[in-house]
Amino acid sequence: MARYTCSFIVAVSLDRLQQSLIEVLQSCNFDIIYDTGDYIMAREIPGRVAFAKLVTVEVLIDKSTATPQEVRMSFVIKNEELPLQVDNHCRQMFEMVQEAVAENHHWQLVESVVG
Repeated sequence: MARYTCSFIVAVSLDRLQQSLIEVLQSCNFDIIYDTGDYIMAREIPGRVAFAKLVTVEVLIDKSTATPQEVRMSFVIKNEELPLQVDNHCRQMFEMVQEAVAENHHWQLVESVVG
């Protein structure tokens, strides 16, 4: 199973974060399948790759440490594909999500940590 993790601290209010994050994931070809307010799960829309390569994104929004100006988010991006190549589909989607989060105009990226 391919699995990549990262976390971000962004300068945005909790009120604006949720909808902006959903828009970011949808712009990366993900469909939101579960949303509790502090946890979002999204799955890549089928059709472009084999079923085993479809990527799932899990986002945990850390409301316990959030301030009115900053919020930490932790991402897990994974699929059932064995990561036999460095540049596999899951890695490509991971990099796409990282770039989309970093360049989103609804917030300012404060910190990014790849795990």
